[in-house]
Amino acid sequence: MLKVMFSAKPAAWEEYQETLMAAFESEGLDVDLSRDYDPAEVDYIVFAPNGPVSDFRPYTKTKAVMSLWAGVETVVGNETLTQPLLRMVDHGLTAGMVEWVVGHTLRHHLGMDAHIMQQDGVWRDTVYPPIAAQRPVTILGIGALGAACGQALHGLGFPVRGWSRSPKQIENIECFSGDYGLRDALSGTEVVILLLPDTPDTRHVLYAETLGLLAKGAFVINPGRGPLIDDDALLAALDSGQVGHATLDVFDVEPLPTDHPYWSHPNVTVTPHIASTTRADTASQVIAQQITRGERGEPFLHVVDRQAGY
Repeated sequence: MLKVMFSAKPAAWEEYQETLMAAFESEGLDVDLSRDYDPAEVDYIVFAPNGPVSDFRPYTKTKAVMSLWAGVETVVGNETLTQPLLRMVDHGLTAGMVEWVVGHTLRHHLGMDAHIMQQDGVWRDTVYPPIAAQRPVTILGIGALGAACGQALHGLGFPVRGWSRSPKQIENIECFSGDYGLRDALSGTEVVILLLPDTPDTRHVLYAETLGLLAKGAFVINPGRGPLIDDDALLAALDSGQVGHATLDVFDVEPLPTDHPYWSHPNVTVTPHIASTTRADTASQVIAQQITRGERGEPFLHVVDRQAGY
């Protein structure tokens, strides 16, 4: 019998216990799932950084640490973690992110706020947005989430560019990479969506110079990571009109402090890190499938590159 340890906050245990056991049964796995084991007996760890395990050295038998989170920046530098670390790539999380990104892109594209926020008795019939084909969108970060969002936006008619640190080829997305590619990807775009991981190379990828490459009045949408944006530069771009509106779901400090200028800025929408989350039912299926691969001697999927940081 495999011993799988669940290391996350207590509320997550209540959410995951039944769905994980159902997924293990569906895969034909004989699993004992618990939050409390002798570390030397643990075969696999289901992990979140807010759980009790932070020192992985006693887990000498453990074959893989499976993150419940898509982002791994808070654990990838843990020197005690020598076991394979697996990112959560989950179709439920992906679907949630696609819906959030498409929803906010359409909100800005259609200028919906002009009517939703101004129910004042004035008949405003002079706002005619361009069609999607005339509104270029750039996605910074075209991994699993970014590529899925790009395909959905392409399906609606938007011309989609994508940028990554290393070269990629993705159908329906004009791909750019590297420092020079970043400039080309951002130049003249009207919507920029950030879905990069938080690494030293991606910190402040949007700053005064790169914000200046966007089309005047462009929209910034960030469901990725807070440190991707230089806050002072974004606020200056909003005040000058270079950026028309920013919808921000993630921040350097969370919860966002009550005195942060984003809260009161008329052209900023703050959402509380809710763009997408791991769903217990679909994430449990992914975890069970990863364990099945491990027990069959097959390579794990979505193994984190420790040097790259994701």
